[in-house]
Amino acid sequence: MFSGRYIAPPVERVWIDKEDGSQRPIGKPTFEDKIVQRAVAMLLGAVYEQDFYNFSHGFRPNRNAHQALQLLKEQCVKMKVGWIVDADVSGFFDNLDHGLLREILQRRVNDGGVTRFIGKWLNAGVLEDGALKHTDKGTPQGGVISPMLSNIFLHHVLDDWFVRVVKPRLKGKCFLIRFADDFVVGCTREEDARWVLAALKERFESFKLAIHPEKTRLVRFRKPSPQAGNGSGDGTFDFLGFTHYWSRSRLGYWVIKRKTAKKRLRRTMKSLWQWCRLNRHEQLKVQYSLLCSKLRGHFQYYGVRFNYRLLDRVFNHVKIAWRFWLKRRCHKDNTTWDKFNRLLKVFPLPRPRIVHNI
Repeated sequence: MFSGRYIAPPVERVWIDKEDGSQRPIGKPTFEDKIVQRAVAMLLGAVYEQDFYNFSHGFRPNRNAHQALQLLKEQCVKMKVGWIVDADVSGFFDNLDHGLLREILQRRVNDGGVTRFIGKWLNAGVLEDGALKHTDKGTPQGGVISPMLSNIFLHHVLDDWFVRVVKPRLKGKCFLIRFADDFVVGCTREEDARWVLAALKERFESFKLAIHPEKTRLVRFRKPSPQAGNGSGDGTFDFLGFTHYWSRSRLGYWVIKRKTAKKRLRRTMKSLWQWCRLNRHEQLKVQYSLLCSKLRGHFQYYGVRFNYRLLDRVFNHVKIAWRFWLKRRCHKDNTTWDKFNRLLKVFPLPRPRIVHNI
C-alpha cells in the first residue's frame, strides 16, 4: 500500500438460498484484503461519523439493532404516528452504481490514495465458477468495506435528503429509522405518508436504484381506541426480523409488541432441523455444545419482551428435532421420550429467556 504496488484481488462469489427460493450473492475477500479494507473503513469512519444521523444504526460503533428497535418504539409512541412506510430497496448491494458512489465520496474525501483503493476494490471483479466478471455496479456483500460504503451512499441518498427536504414539506410529524439498507418511515398523517412513499420511489430512481414494488407498502399503524376489544390492533409490519403490532398488555393498556417474524422463525426452525439431521452421528458432547451455542444466539437476539412464546416454540422444536434424529442414527436405536428426557438431565439445553427489556 505504501509503495503503491497493491493490487486488489477479485472477490470469490458464492450463492446462499433465501426464503423465497431465490439466491443471494456473498463475496469472500482474501484475508490480506480484509486487513486493507478495515484500515480504510476506520479512516472513513473518522471522517463520516460526525455527519451520520442518530437514527442510522447499521454497522456503526456502539450501535446495534436493538437500539434501533427501541428508538422505533419510542418515536411511534411519542409522535402518535398512524402510518408506517415499510420500504425495501431491490438488490441494493448488487445495484449500487460505482460512478455515483465516487461522486458522493469526493464531496468529503479528497485524498487520492483512499479513493484509488476504493476504486480498485470496486473494479476488482468477482470470481464465480472460475470465470472473472467485471461490472460497473454493486459492492460485494461480505467485504469489510461494503457496510461503510453503503452507509455513506444512503446517508446522502436517504438520510440527509429526508432531514433537509422531506421533513420541512410535511404537515405532520414524521421520523426515519434506518439499519443499513433496511428502513421505515413513520408519519402522523396519511397524506404525508403517501407523499413520502411516492417521493422515495423518485429519489431512488434518480440514483439508479429501485424500491421493491411488492415488499414496499403503506401500513396503517394506529393505536386502537379505548373501546376496542382485547385483540390486536390493525396493521403490522416487519423490521429487523421482528413483527411489530399493537396489542393489550396484562394491565389492559395498548402497547407496541414485537414477535419473531414468520419468515425468520421458519428459517430458524428449518436450519436447526437440517443441522440435527446432518450432525446426528457426531458425539453427544459435540452436538450438545453446538446446539447450546445456536440456542443462546437465537435467544440473545430475539429475547425481547412479549416474545417468550415464540422463543419457547424454538426451544421445543430443537428438542423434537434432536430426539428425532438421534433415534435414526441406526435401526437399533430406541431413543424413547423417557430415555431422551433422562439425557436432557445430563445435557440440559438453555431455556428461553428475555434478554432485552425493550
